[in-house]
Amino acid sequence: MFLELKDLTMKFGGLTAVDRINLQIERGSIHGLIGPNGSGKTTTFNMISGYYKPTSGQIVFEGKEISGKPTFQITRLGFARTFQNLRLFHSMNVLNNILVSMEHLARLKLPDQMFNPFSVRREENDFIEKGRQILELMQIGEYENEPATSLPYGLQRRVELARALATEPQILLLDEPAAGLSTTEADTLMDIIFQIREQGVTIFLVEHHMRVVMNVCEQITVLDHGRKIAEGNPKAVSSNEKVIEAYLGQEKEMEKC
Repeated sequence: MFLELKDLTMKFGGLTAVDRINLQIERGSIHGLIGPNGSGKTTTFNMISGYYKPTSGQIVFEGKEISGKPTFQITRLGFARTFQNLRLFHSMNVLNNILVSMEHLARLKLPDQMFNPFSVRREENDFIEKGRQILELMQIGEYENEPATSLPYGLQRRVELARALATEPQILLLDEPAAGLSTTEADTLMDIIFQIREQGVTIFLVEHHMRVVMNVCEQITVLDHGRKIAEGNPKAVSSNEKVIEAYLGQEKEMEKC
């Protein structure tokens, strides 16, 4: 199994935010994680990406336990993460926001950087070309020289997604990427998600935008009060009575998705 959570638990004092979650994600899949606010979705992401050390349980990636490893080690293993709130570099243009994410990919050692400037320049050019290719994938190539934070909100979301993709991840953790997007922007996001998957990247998605979830995810896990209450394909989840009661409210709301 590509990524597996085994009895994963996170407690903050007397509060259990995530309670013995078991979850499996297959390589190359698009897996959704949904539930009401406070159900433990972002806490789960924080444990996977190394921001929180689980109270108990295991996170297993490609057969090896990675529970509690620091964020920089998780990143080097091939994990990338976006956040609910934008975290762009205000002083940088769009392209440089992407390039800064590639620093850990540099192959030249310090002696080469000091005494072989032509190799340094060649590597820099390679990164610039790769960065431009990612911006084209995100459909924002024309803005590469614009200050990142001067773009409309929906485009800033794509810059953040591009920056995560620039780290060459094996798995991409998307935390509410459709938040605040218009219908047209959400449709574009869905196309981009499929294109990213075609690049060989596995996607784990937390999202409240149900039309996005139901149209891109192959498997969906549902949390409520830190516990898993349902799991399956979109059709099975959308008709699950526990899910309707805890999160979706009314079955007819699902028919709009």
